[in-house]
Amino acid sequence: MALYRMKLQGDLLITASDRKFRRRTGVYPKTFAKMLEILEAAHVKKKMRGGRPNKLSVEKMLLTALEYWREYRTYFHISENCGLSESSTYKNIKWVEDVLIKDGTFSLPGRKALLVKDAEIEVILPDATETPIERPKRGKKNTTRERKNVTR
Repeated sequence: MALYRMKLQGDLLITASDRKFRRRTGVYPKTFAKMLEILEAAHVKKKMRGGRPNKLSVEKMLLTALEYWREYRTYFHISENCGLSESSTYKNIKWVEDVLIKDGTFSLPGRKALLVKDAEIEVILPDATETPIERPKRGKKNTTRERKNVTR
């Protein structure tokens, strides 16, 4: 996996190209730095209880999670790039999701917040849910019968 060379300088994350980084991961470098900060704090808290060290750094775990969310690649393909098993890749991505959701910094407002009349909507999400295709039911009633004299 070709990672971009990154250095933390203050609160700003410097990359080879911000546009390339955004295009690859789907988030801006500042957002990535904030996510990384949250995950590192949770990682320190998790490892205080002990345990074996992870094969991947927290930064690489976040990058694999962002790749998974951005490209919808299978765990098999991501695990091949990382050098981990599929189950370890799944556990890492799930941990990143759970920590970021639990923190609440990156969560969307709930339904009740959208129902308030004075609220300004900052994010609009299209409804891209799957809908079933309408197909005719099978059975004798729905079929059209042909005349028998034509089939001799």
